Amino acid sequence: MSAARAVLGGLLALGLLVPVWAASDPHGGTPVPNIGESIYQRGVLGSGAQLQGLREVTAQGGGLLTKGSDAACINCHLRSGLGSISTDRRVSIPPITGQYLFQPRQMKAGDHDLPYVENVHADREPYTDASLARAIREGVDSEGKPLSSLMPRFALGDADMAALIAYLKTLDPRRVPGVTDTVLHFATIITPDADPVKRRGMLAVLQQFFADKNAFPFGPTPHLRSSGKGIYSKSLYMANRRWQLHVWELTGPPDGWQAQLAQDLAREPVMAVISGLGGSNWSPVHAFCEHERLPCLFPNVEVPVVADHDFYSLYFSKGVLLEAGLIAEAIGSPRAGGQRAPLTVQQIYRAGDAGEAGAAALAAALARRGIPVQSRVLPAGAQGNGVADALRLAESATTLVLWLRPEDVAAMGNAPATPQAVFISGLMGGLENAPLPASWRSRVQLAYPFDLPDRRVVRVDYPMGWFSFRHIPVVAEQVQVDTYLACGLLAETLNHTADVFVREYLVERMEDLLEHRYLTGYYPRLALAEGQRFASKGGYLVQFGGTQGNTLVAAHDWIVP
Repeated sequence: MSAARAVLGGLLALGLLVPVWAASDPHGGTPVPNIGESIYQRGVLGSGAQLQGLREVTAQGGGLLTKGSDAACINCHLRSGLGSISTDRRVSIPPITGQYLFQPRQMKAGDHDLPYVENVHADREPYTDASLARAIREGVDSEGKPLSSLMPRFALGDADMAALIAYLKTLDPRRVPGVTDTVLHFATIITPDADPVKRRGMLAVLQQFFADKNAFPFGPTPHLRSSGKGIYSKSLYMANRRWQLHVWELTGPPDGWQAQLAQDLAREPVMAVISGLGGSNWSPVHAFCEHERLPCLFPNVEVPVVADHDFYSLYFSKGVLLEAGLIAEAIGSPRAGGQRAPLTVQQIYRAGDAGEAGAAALAAALARRGIPVQSRVLPAGAQGNGVADALRLAESATTLVLWLRPEDVAAMGNAPATPQAVFISGLMGGLENAPLPASWRSRVQLAYPFDLPDRRVVRVDYPMGWFSFRHIPVVAEQVQVDTYLACGLLAETLNHTADVFVREYLVERMEDLLEHRYLTGYYPRLALAEGQRFASKGGYLVQFGGTQGNTLVAAHDWIVP
């Protein structure tokens, strides 16, 4: 559990504080308002007024008043309603879904209908609608005992209270799509413009990981901590379920992808999307997963979707958008070319490629600093053609930014005398294997949204050894290592969730576990928190150590734009 979440958890204990992760509707429809969901997630009452909660109520009736999103239940009990336990185990936020609130204290022997959740507060009488309303308004539990003094008392009218309680009862999916008694179904999604070499490498890792998981279903033996609360600690734990992978290959233009995905999901219901591979446009896939409330875990994409209020899509980094931030920091500083601010910046990219989004992000970032930007757009396709001409036309710029693929990088020819400051996208250009002509190598700074090669050796050695032992050809190392990392995170998270198969809980538990993982592949550190969908936040600007080879030297310290 993150420190921030632990602090929030210490403030409230049955319902409370963050903005809702509003899922976009890719079909353009207007969703029907759900008053209970609005109260729970956003702290907005049916009238549109703000929810108010009074915390640490004194004998005189005073206390700390919280309002609106700061009073929403989601802040401590999370979107799933299943709560959490802080890392230091000092703060326990109980589940408040209907099946845990209203479950009778005594259940018949052999009744495993209630999955094990470690933070459940089981030794009490079950709530009724009336006693739950009293708990929310007055801060006393189902037996009339005071709840934590940090539990707010909420002023809810009868209609709003009924809507909230009804919503809590809906947080009980007894049958999660893609989960059967014997199988967990997952999908991976590949867009038609995805690199075929990366596709081959990614699928080789996914298919082998799933085969290994089914051959050795549990991995490390999980440890069950008994709650000591009777039947709650005896519920079915870690049933052996086979993992099944479905590969959803999209075809045609992006405006038809969501319809294809809807057909795929109807034909093959899945619990989550794992990894995946995109080209220059992942937006339709992202929007579909948010609309369907389908976790999409760490796809390999250069242009992810930045949407602060979305919840179900997790990414390792912002890709070329992060690179744009790294370059903007360098250009806007006095260190770039020895100037406080370049007079002009010239960008070169190919139409329809990922560099188009990177160039737009950089132009926007520099515009906020008052730095003018011009772009030269090469026609789509025809890699290697037109690059030299575009470079000649850009010689008058003080700074040059190149969003080019290896074929275009190799076609750059001899470096002109100007511009003096040159930046290039590492993701697009091939990272340390970018085929830069010798005359460019001493002048170019490469945007590098990963840890440096010599610093990540230990973290990458393990997956590379795994590939070698299983005879998996390494054709796209970074994508394959990221894919292996995504699969490992999924397996570890499911080990911790036991048999609680709830899509939202899967995302929440992954958020909590991520920052404690040592093997983070290409990234020095991974962490997520509320409102964060990108696990790695920064990167380097690097230069080549000589006219040959792939030795990199950091031009600056780790940069978090």
